[in-house]
Amino acid sequence: MTRFRPCIDLHSGQVKQIVGGTLSSEASNLKTNYVSKLPPSHYAQLYRDNALSGAHVIMLGLGNETAAQEALSAWPGALQLGGGINETNAKQWIEKGAEKVIVTSYLFPDGRFSLNHLITILHVLNQDRSKLVIDLSCRRKGAGWFVATNKWQTLTDMELDEKSIKLLEPWCSEFLIHAADNEGLQRGIDEQLVENLGKWCTLPVTYAGGGKTLDDLEKVKELSRGRVDLTIGSALDIFGGTGVNFEDCIKWNKQQTSG
Repeated sequence: MTRFRPCIDLHSGQVKQIVGGTLSSEASNLKTNYVSKLPPSHYAQLYRDNALSGAHVIMLGLGNETAAQEALSAWPGALQLGGGINETNAKQWIEKGAEKVIVTSYLFPDGRFSLNHLITILHVLNQDRSKLVIDLSCRRKGAGWFVATNKWQTLTDMELDEKSIKLLEPWCSEFLIHAADNEGLQRGIDEQLVENLGKWCTLPVTYAGGGKTLDDLEKVKELSRGRVDLTIGSALDIFGGTGVNFEDCIKWNKQQTSG
């Protein structure tokens, strides 16, 4: 059953909406759609008040730990946390209130997938794969998609396809997949990717990137046959957008559960 999933993107300790493809070590390259004057806890409480479970909190770079903790404290045990997660801090973030941790770059040292790193992080989580989300955020390369790490600037050796999904499914509880080329642009979703995810994935999967209207929820539902959830960020009115009303997303979710 497709549903709307919310997010809290943190950059330099603030809630922001960023054009994903511009994230890099060069601050001058960064393009920002929105910088909130409200603290992370405001959004976490907003999601809590509206029973919007499965939200992801992403730390985009250093200096976001305090902001992340603030969000987790507002809704303990209900938010997924990603950004810089590795074998040394995964368990700590669970203890600090994250429902699940989201891992990306740690699994791809030097741009190459490491099964040993995946085994290690699951070990520190006491082999509890229900606590682990694998982020397979990607960029287009040729006719396909390849997993991108390090603020979506490094293409790895892993093609995002049915084979890689089946390889990883036994190790985690769900996937998070940003289409980095679409992220923050409000130009529409990557329809082909969404359709493929619906075919490939048997675990829950959340797609993010390009959502611009409420109709995109219906589109994702149709393309994925209800198997993919959608995160909408920059287009949401709570993040300064004009394309989607947050209240409409809440109503849409309720309609799905009521039949």
